[in-house]
Amino acid sequence: MNFTRWSARLPGTQRRGAVRPDRAAPTSASAAPGASATPPPGGPPGAVPGAVPAARADHGDSGAADAGSPAAPARTPSVDALSVHDILGKVPALVAVVYGPEHRIAYVNGAYATVFGARPPGATAREALPELDALGLLPLMDQVLRSGRPRTVKARRVPGGAGADQSRDGYYTFTCTPIEVAASGPAPDPEVACVAPHKGVLVFGADVTDQVESTERLRASEARQRAAAVTLQRSLLPQELEQPDDLRVAATYQPGGTDAAVGGDWYDVITLGAGRTALVIGDVMGRGVRAAAVMGQLRTAVRAYARLDLPPHEVLQLLDGLAAEIDASQIATCVYAVHDPNEGRLVYSSAGHLPILVRDAEGTVHRAAEPTGPPLGTGGWLHTSGSVPLGPGSSAVLYTDGLVERRDKDIDHGVEALERAFAGATGAPDIVCDRLLRALGITTDHDDDVAVLVLQHPARTGHDAELFHNAALELHGGTEAAPRARAFASGVLASWRFSPELHDLGVLAASELVANSLQHGTPPMRLRLRRTDRRLIVEVTDGDDHLPRRRRAEPADEAGRGISIIATIASAWGSRRTPGGGKAVWCEFALPRE
Repeated sequence: MNFTRWSARLPGTQRRGAVRPDRAAPTSASAAPGASATPPPGGPPGAVPGAVPAARADHGDSGAADAGSPAAPARTPSVDALSVHDILGKVPALVAVVYGPEHRIAYVNGAYATVFGARPPGATAREALPELDALGLLPLMDQVLRSGRPRTVKARRVPGGAGADQSRDGYYTFTCTPIEVAASGPAPDPEVACVAPHKGVLVFGADVTDQVESTERLRASEARQRAAAVTLQRSLLPQELEQPDDLRVAATYQPGGTDAAVGGDWYDVITLGAGRTALVIGDVMGRGVRAAAVMGQLRTAVRAYARLDLPPHEVLQLLDGLAAEIDASQIATCVYAVHDPNEGRLVYSSAGHLPILVRDAEGTVHRAAEPTGPPLGTGGWLHTSGSVPLGPGSSAVLYTDGLVERRDKDIDHGVEALERAFAGATGAPDIVCDRLLRALGITTDHDDDVAVLVLQHPARTGHDAELFHNAALELHGGTEAAPRARAFASGVLASWRFSPELHDLGVLAASELVANSLQHGTPPMRLRLRRTDRRLIVEVTDGDDHLPRRRRAEPADEAGRGISIIATIASAWGSRRTPGGGKAVWCEFALPRE
């Protein structure tokens, strides 16, 4: 934009006077010298043939028109005829025009003066426009002068001045545009102090206070929704993990740093009884409160199905149908695993989830292989179970995709990075969780939520090893197996130095469970006794898969009281079907704390 003779010269326009000589048609070259300059019929005296008469409206002389001639149409004013004040003075935005390397003031409009006050022409911007210096615009204006290119800064805060409202802060987006300020003679306007051509800058400030405040309200609303989702998410996760006798377990959950990154990741640890532990981790696809709510329903269902002590693939089969009923549009991945210290293995089933990583006692990390089925909620798939060794000295990590997935890399690269980090992550499970998060670069600004579950099967030596014992007896024959079982249980419990009361209760429980198996089960049968640092476990297995149930025996009945006796004297009891067919019935007694 050029400012010449203190008016705006817009691109593609030219200054025009009321009457311009170049508009008059010259006399025809073929006309004879001395030709009469008689005006054309109806034309004014002295009119030149071929010339375009000036519009009468330009002179404002309506009476000069012939009474009988039609009224001449009004002529549209030229943009070039408008001054700086005519154009910029009526703009509601803030406008300041400066020139020269010191950015001397050439013009400020009324909107600018309303917000910042009047400014003296000719003064430098650093002296007379301190607000621009405070807003950091002076270096930007220097860049515009040097480069000749416009620059913009967005939503700069102006304290206590949002237009005419001085009671609140205002926000303006400023655009600095290079212009040329010039004059061919003395400045006719006393407000303009420039009389020679100069490069200058037009500072244009658009009021964006309402937009900024709307954005802040939207961010505050999103922050409240995120806080609600995080609160719901954390309330649905375990407030305190159950700690099994044979495992050390720790878990962590970190919500994503962005407003939309709170999802449906969850984990859980469920003690199943008889020393067995279920471990589960899952991820509901989606974000916000809805994903967290679906997660809560699935986690509750997992705990309920776990109490049935079903194989992992049957638990996922039930979850698959439930997920479709909860919300057909929500898909979830999940791993359900069961650890049995007597077998030293981790039996698991996966529904579209990432593989479990297991580190053996030598420090080598293995991925749990198939089977892996589709995510929950897809239906039409029969899940299967697999197993991986998890003996003393081994560790395992279950995790969600937020830990290893990156937008610019394949997810396999993330799993490989986790394997390397897990191979060197030593210490307690909670320390391992923190080290894995740091190794994978998970910060508070991470764009996805992350759940990690670490379990360790420690190798016990010395005094700790004395607190963990196993003893088993194969039951052969008929009714004579019962007295052998009682004698075996009595000898073992005596060697474990239990109190007389606990010794007698343990022998009674073994006798009742063996009698029940002999009456209702089929061979092969086995009695197993196990002690940990916290409980005594008595378990009997046989080849029949019919699970016993507690029932009320009539006074005249000679049988039917065995399970009732077990439920009365033991801390907990239960039964489950074994993978190879048959069942296991168990009970446990809590040891007194020393």
